[in-house]
Parts: sequence; structure tokens; C-alpha cells
Amino acid sequence: MSDTNTPTVAMPALPIALIPIVLTIGLLGIQIFYYDDFTPHIPLAIGFAITAIVGWAQGYRWKDIEGGAFHVLHVAMPSIATLIIVGMLVGTWLASGTVPLLIHVGLELIDPSWFLAATMLMCSLISLSIGSSWTTVGTIGLALIGIGNAFGVPIYWTAGAVVSGAFFGDKISPLSDTTNLAPAVTETNIFEHIRNMLPTTIPAMLIALVIYYVVGGSTETSGDSLARIAAIQEGLSANFDFGFWQALPLLVVIVMAFLRIPPIPALFTGAVLGGVVAVLDQGAGIHDALTFAHAGYSIDTGDDALNSLLNRGGVTSMTWVVTLMMFALAFGGALERTRCLESVVAAIMQVITRFRGLQTSAILTSIATNIVSGDVYLSIALPGRMYKPAYDKLGYSRLNLSRAIEEGGTLVSPLVPWNAGGAFVMGALGLTVVNGDLSALLYIPLAFACWLSPLFGILYAQLGWFSKRAETTESESNTSGPGLIGEQQEA
Repeated sequence: MSDTNTPTVAMPALPIALIPIVLTIGLLGIQIFYYDDFTPHIPLAIGFAITAIVGWAQGYRWKDIEGGAFHVLHVAMPSIATLIIVGMLVGTWLASGTVPLLIHVGLELIDPSWFLAATMLMCSLISLSIGSSWTTVGTIGLALIGIGNAFGVPIYWTAGAVVSGAFFGDKISPLSDTTNLAPAVTETNIFEHIRNMLPTTIPAMLIALVIYYVVGGSTETSGDSLARIAAIQEGLSANFDFGFWQALPLLVVIVMAFLRIPPIPALFTGAVLGGVVAVLDQGAGIHDALTFAHAGYSIDTGDDALNSLLNRGGVTSMTWVVTLMMFALAFGGALERTRCLESVVAAIMQVITRFRGLQTSAILTSIATNIVSGDVYLSIALPGRMYKPAYDKLGYSRLNLSRAIEEGGTLVSPLVPWNAGGAFVMGALGLTVVNGDLSALLYIPLAFACWLSPLFGILYAQLGWFSKRAETTESESNTSGPGLIGEQQEA
């Protein structure tokens, strides 16, 4: 899409740029915490309207603001399509017995005392191998939620371990889109970028692993727990045939991911195979399989706990999440097009004179962009473009910047409920907020690895540790970014 910005419109002053951001965050806070209603859609829509009014007052035309919103939505359409297809996949994989098979096997092999630690490690390895946190969460993660329920582990603990593993594997996988985007934006080498992330990745992962192991070790397998596990296994065996065919959809998706086939065709193939197995091996009708893909799987096993575990999925289950993403992305696109985000970054750049402030600001800007815009790609691309020349001026390698925007972008994305990553996690894992009960959001502080890594990044910046200096050739390639950075290099 071509840029429709009015060329003569100046960047807004900081107080003006902060108006839509501050008011929207305030509206979100009132809606969620005062009214105990986790439906951020309308506050975000009002935020978009406020941004449009501010832009209009600054001299932008409606088509400029509309173009900014539609541009970000266009860029995010693959993510939205992936989310919808995961809903289909969950419905057909439940009907085919693929997810029930994983739950059944997991209950046989995994001990509750190390379940959370195993969950994080398993999701890390799979995500690292296939380069997709979303695929990991929507497939293996869903099965692990079921296993955790059978063990009596609160869903938010299991979800925290799934998110920690899946997004950390994604962060350091050379197959990941965000792992490729960060060095592309900062013009660094992807493998050097991955190596430079290890100083924050390794300690964050180890601390998270120890916490999950200690918490899991305190879980006692009581007689009631054993009875519940046995009842779930019996219920699964009574309602599903288990064998090679149930594993086939998962194996095909993993192989396609290894072959670097894009997520949308890979996951859609998995969803179709799930429907085929449901028809040919589980006795479902063709219309039933189509219904499961659209409205979710439905079964009455006679066990309410098992029913709640199996009755989910479908395209319709993702409607709330998809609409939330669209509102958030439109708001973020309008903020970017009216240069409000650029104004905030410019104000930060005016007071930065040392590396520790620069590195900390880059991390916090990525986090703030994740929160405000709802788009993980924007949270990587915007600070990556804006801060790049400042690193050159101070003589520090842009690898520090690429690490900062991965920490504040990729890892924080699943921790913001209205962000694309957070909305996906909540939709795929069934983390719903009902009647003001916000306990489902407890997965956010329990995804230890995701927020520990940015903290380590900030700590290293303050201490001067793992702060790579620029090579001679890198220092000489000082290219100005768009707009503000070319004007703010003396800051």
C-alpha cells in the first residue's frame, strides 16, 4: 500500500502526541479494573477515534488515517488468518482424537512433580525446531493444558509455562519471522543476532525452569487426583480410537514446519487431515467434521470435567480474539500514521547521551509499542528504525539494538492481552475472562521467561555487561532512519 501521508504535516508536539495514548490507556484501565469487564474492544475503538481527531487537527486527511489503519491490518492479515485456522484445527483435532491422544499419552508419561518444567522445555524445543510460537501454542500447548487440568494444575500455571517455552524457542530460532525481522531492520547478521541474545536468554530460561520445577515439586498426587486422572483416561479411551492415524495430523504439520512451508498452508493442511481422520477413523459424518471446524467440537462423555476439556475450538471460538486484534491494530496504525509514536521516540532521543539510557529506552519503547499498538511487528520495526543511527553515533553495535527489540517485542507480545500474541494465546488455550474473574490473566506474571529477559537486558545496560561495541565497518555505515532520527543525531 502506498503511503498516503500529507507531506506538509509536521510531527506533533509531545503533549499532543500523548493525548490519544494516555486517554486510551486510561479508558482501558477503567473498563478492565474499575468495571471488571475485560472487553477492550470499545476503548480501543474510541482510542482510534481520538487519534483520528488529533490527526485531523494536525492537518491529516481521513484517507491518511484510514490508510495507516488499513496498512497495519493488511500486514497483520497472515496473523489473523493463522488465528482463524488454528480455531479450525483445534476443532478437527479434538474430533479426530489427535489432541485426546496427546493428553492420554502425556498422562501416562509425565509425572505431576515435573510437569511444568517439562512443559516449558517441550514447548521450547518444538518452537526452536519449527520457528513458530503460535503453532506450538495451538497444537502441543493445547494438549498440555488438558494434561495440566487432569493433574489439577491451575490453567494459568500451565499457560505460563507454555508461553515461556514457545516464545523463547521462537526468539532464538533462525526459522522465526521475528528473529529474521529484528536483524533485518537493524541491518545485522541473523546468526550474530541469535548469539548476542544468549546472555539474556540463558539466565531467564534457567530461572524460569527452576521456578516451574520447584512449584511442580510441591504438587502432591493425592488419591482424588489419581482418581481424576484415571477417569479422564478411561473417558478418552471410551470415546476415541487411538493409533497411528490420530498422530498423523500432528506429524504432518511438524514436517511441513521443518520444510519451512508457511504456517497458513501447513496448519490448514493439519486441520483438513484432522477432519479426514475424524470421518474415516472416529466415525464422524462429513457434515459433523465441517461443523467441528466452524463451531468447535462437541461431545457428551458423561463426565463434566472431560466435557469442558474437549468441547472447544472452531472458527467461532476465535471471533472475540480476531475482532480485538483488529481494533488494536487499527489504533496502532493510526498512531503510527499520525506520527504520534514517532514524536514520543523523538522526545526520548533528545535526552539520551549514554549507552545505558539508549539500550534501556530501546527495550522500553518496544514494550510500550507492544502495549499501545497491539502489533508485535510494529514494536520491532519502529524502534529498530528510529534508534539505529543513535547506536552508530555512540559507537555501539546494532546487535545491542536487535536484542533490545526482540526482548521488548517478541517476548512481551504474548503478555499483552490485546496484542496479536496475547490475543492468540488466550484464544488458543481457552483463557477466558468470565463475569469479571481476571484469574485467566495470571498466566502473564507466570510466563517468567518472557519478562525476565527484558529485565536482564536492562540490568546489563546499566552495568555495561554484554554491551558490544561497533566494528569499524558497522560504524562507517551510519544511515539515517526516517524522519526524526536524521534530525536528532546530536541528542
